[in-house]
Amino acid sequence: MKQKRKSGNPLPAFHIKLFLTAATLILHRSLGTYYFSNMAPSESKKRLALAIVDFLGSSLKDGTLTAEDADSIEIAQNCIAETFGVDPTDSAAMQDALGGQSLFSIYNVYEKLKGKTAGGAATAAAAGGEAKPAAQPKSNATPESDKLKSEGNAAMGRKEYDAAIDLYTKALALAPSNPIYLSNRAAAYSASGQHTKAAADAELAVNVDPKYARAWSRLGLARYELGDAKGAVEAYEAGIEAEGNGGSDAMKRGLETSRKKVEEMKRAESAPPAEEVDNAPGASRGGPGGMPDLSSLASMLGGGAGGAGGMPDLGSLMSNPMFASVAQNLMSNPDMLNNLMSNPRLRQMAESFGNGGGMPDMSSIMSDPSLAEMARNMMGGGAGRGAGGQ
Repeated sequence: MKQKRKSGNPLPAFHIKLFLTAATLILHRSLGTYYFSNMAPSESKKRLALAIVDFLGSSLKDGTLTAEDADSIEIAQNCIAETFGVDPTDSAAMQDALGGQSLFSIYNVYEKLKGKTAGGAATAAAAGGEAKPAAQPKSNATPESDKLKSEGNAAMGRKEYDAAIDLYTKALALAPSNPIYLSNRAAAYSASGQHTKAAADAELAVNVDPKYARAWSRLGLARYELGDAKGAVEAYEAGIEAEGNGGSDAMKRGLETSRKKVEEMKRAESAPPAEEVDNAPGASRGGPGGMPDLSSLASMLGGGAGGAGGMPDLGSLMSNPMFASVAQNLMSNPDMLNNLMSNPRLRQMAESFGNGGGMPDMSSIMSDPSLAEMARNMMGGGAGRGAGGQ
């Protein structure tokens, strides 16, 4: 029997069923390879699959599709859920996937940003058809949504962040693309440490209203907490531009902090490895004439008075950058090592170690002119190094 076209139904039921059946077969063919290749879908794709299942179900509930399509919709939902290994009855998973939004509302925001609705209307007009006003995402506040927002703000004041998130989510269900609600929920997510979700909400907010400075500020904070200092700088700069007059003090502080972090990261990336740095740590401890200050090393070896204990902790010694640098220079210069070991004072110290004796008086040893000169050579000498490095 020929299917009758229902009022308000964009396509005949037969066409819808045909489409859904074909989509189901395509999903099984193209996505079933995940199981045969032992590759599971990513978490992002699982969340998208849940969002699609939710969209199909809501299309039945809101009358977009009729009851005659229910069987086909159910088949499609089951196939998607089975293929991606997701459970649409898991309310926590659905909440994580949608975050209080719907796939349709998210796509509406995308259409608005990309100008697809305007382009479609222009095309229809050019074709001679009467262009109908395109449905716009709901961003206007209602008395009920504003009440929910106010309750969310109160929960934020009490530091009840989960409750605030829930209230803002309910407000967004009534006005899915409202930038204030999105920005407020981003703040609640940040306060509860959920910075990835905070960044997502803040990005939606600034896409809807690029002049909403507070959303830029919250995007900057979320990016900074996620380790994206450069992205935070861009967000704060956009926020200052949106505010005008040079921006608020809070926005400028956020920008300055993010810029400093970017510079720190650049220095860390450009700094040579520690093993390639010649005496840089020791230079900051320089004494007169470029002679390094070995008092800290003497203390570590047992103190200036000597004889206080046995063999020093070699692990602690080698963890000292200055000592490690000296040892490296000695091992790479055989002549200097021979001269050092021929010094009577150092020979006496070595014999004392061998016989289990205590530590010698390091200040007395370093008063030896030949040792002092040797130390200058090893530590680089000169006032330039003694002045301290970066």
